[in-house]
Amino acid sequence: MKTAWAMAIATALAATSLSAHADKKAVVQKILSSQQEALDNMSRNVAEQPARQLAGGARNIIVQTVPEEKREATAKLVDVEIKKYLEGAIPAVRASAAKLSSSVLSPIYEEKFSEDELKQLQAMLDSPVLKRYQSLLPEMSNTLLEKVVADARPQVTPKLQTAENNIRAILEKASGGKLNQGEAKPTAKPAGKK
Repeated sequence: MKTAWAMAIATALAATSLSAHADKKAVVQKILSSQQEALDNMSRNVAEQPARQLAGGARNIIVQTVPEEKREATAKLVDVEIKKYLEGAIPAVRASAAKLSSSVLSPIYEEKFSEDELKQLQAMLDSPVLKRYQSLLPEMSNTLLEKVVADARPQVTPKLQTAENNIRAILEKASGGKLNQGEAKPTAKPAGKK
């Protein structure tokens, strides 16, 4: 009789535990679903970072080595290649994030949060106030950034110019004067007859 009672209690506890675990998994899946936009943005940023580096490097090379009359056309060709890259890279990174987010993030949520905490987190993520706040973040960030740049510009600009001049001098010296070869050099005036 005691064995049957113990077995019934163990079965009930196991069923409760499985039910609680299933509930916790369901809450985690809701949290992951509500984070889809953030995952998409992260994916876009991951794919765009190398494109920004490529564009910056290409821009420098175009300015330094391409004849002025060919720069615009060359820049357009580079833009086409970068767009092709992004058209393939963004969906690939997004698919990878979608595929891995559940298997990577679910165990972390399940381990680090109780079911009650997960429910609170889900409620917070679904909050209209949080959604409104998040929608205002770009505007608030841009407004602050504009003010910071305007305020700091008088102190930073001279430092930047000094750094640029010093770096240019270092590169000029290291390249044996090749940096300025494309620039017009002043020509000496012929000495007048006396």
